Amino acid sequence: MAKIKVPKYVYRLIIVSIIVTVLSLIMQNVFPAYASPALPFIVLFFFFLTLFTLYIVLRDSSRREAKKFVSGYLLSRIVKFMSCLLFILIYILLKPNDKWQFAVAFIIIYFIYATCEVIIIKKENDKASQK
Repeated sequence: MAKIKVPKYVYRLIIVSIIVTVLSLIMQNVFPAYASPALPFIVLFFFFLTLFTLYIVLRDSSRREAKKFVSGYLLSRIVKFMSCLLFILIYILLKPNDKWQFAVAFIIIYFIYATCEVIIIKKENDKASQK
């Protein structure tokens, strides 16, 4: 049976997602008035969105030139930005009573995943440039 090679960044992203999920569940249990009920969905949304953007940016990173890397990175930024806007808009239209808690949670989780994404891209890019 052939073993599927899963990049290290997927494992790192899973670990970050588990940590953020545990923290969001703690927040929902300790401060239910301040926590959005959408916290697990926000984490799930960012997990898949970050996984997709990392795939776009890091696919064949060892064989790509700088122009293609920049193009892939900019494409991933546009997709991520538009997806976030659409997700926020749909949720706020469906649940207007929860908009402030949702917005604060969304921004915090966005920055956590953005930081994770930058660290992963930097590590993978440094590793590819050493080869």
